[in-house]
Amino acid sequence: MDIKKFVARRKALQISQIKLSAGICTQATLSKFERRGRVPSLAILEQLCARLGLTVDELNEDQASSVTQIRQQLDHIERQLMMEDYQVVLQALDQIAVSEIAAVPLRMQYYYLSGLLKSLINGAVSDVCFDFDQILDDLDQTHETVFTPLAYVGLGVMYSRLSELTKAQFYFEKVHQAVRQALVNGDNQDYLRLLTMIFYTAEYEATREDFATSDGLINDGVSLCSEQHVTYYLPRLKYLATANAIQQCQPDEQIQQLLSETVAFARINHNQVVEVKAAALRRRYLHARKHA
Repeated sequence: MDIKKFVARRKALQISQIKLSAGICTQATLSKFERRGRVPSLAILEQLCARLGLTVDELNEDQASSVTQIRQQLDHIERQLMMEDYQVVLQALDQIAVSEIAAVPLRMQYYYLSGLLKSLINGAVSDVCFDFDQILDDLDQTHETVFTPLAYVGLGVMYSRLSELTKAQFYFEKVHQAVRQALVNGDNQDYLRLLTMIFYTAEYEATREDFATSDGLINDGVSLCSEQHVTYYLPRLKYLATANAIQQCQPDEQIQQLLSETVAFARINHNQVVEVKAAALRRRYLHARKHA
């Protein structure tokens, strides 16, 4: 991080440490950053930079091309994770050295993707917790970024798969609160990550057979997809809606319609995982009906 650029900008604008830090942090925190390179939390650093007309990424300008490349890599990995292509995600993450990622938001993104992947493929609990601790206890200590509720998603998934439902419930309640707040405030800027929170919370509620909550979240997700003109999550949302409808013994016409929509959206998005799962679900459903 080019701290000299930060200091040079502050001095050029003739802003004292006391004035710059007012209402954001203590002067001591700012002094430690400028003199010793002790980087404060992302929220504080972003506010300090904003007062100087800088961005956090600009402090890493010497590594601009590297930052751009890593951001593109992580965004691609995140899309693949949404498509449930876990093997590709695993291989791609292995190609990235987190120690070489200087930008705090990208470090959080890396740890979120790594932790969620491990949760989904039943990785070691210690490894999952380590990844999410990097976000919750270090990079986002004030819990002001989207990566905190995303970390809660991963922890909820992990404990749900371990059948430790009390712990899973603890985290998914936090995620649900974040979803509700975002939807009420119309805060849909990071809509793909909001969809991630919606989907996994809906999936968890379905495992608890709270289909009213699960279906409500699914409807929120479908509406958000429609508003933002995105289809990444529609195959998974429609698949979950179909599974819920079957569990609730909904009319055959409704189930068949949901199955058809699931397959259609899976093909549009080239999501072969959901397409295969939908075919298996259809076979199980037809078999159960035949022998009912």
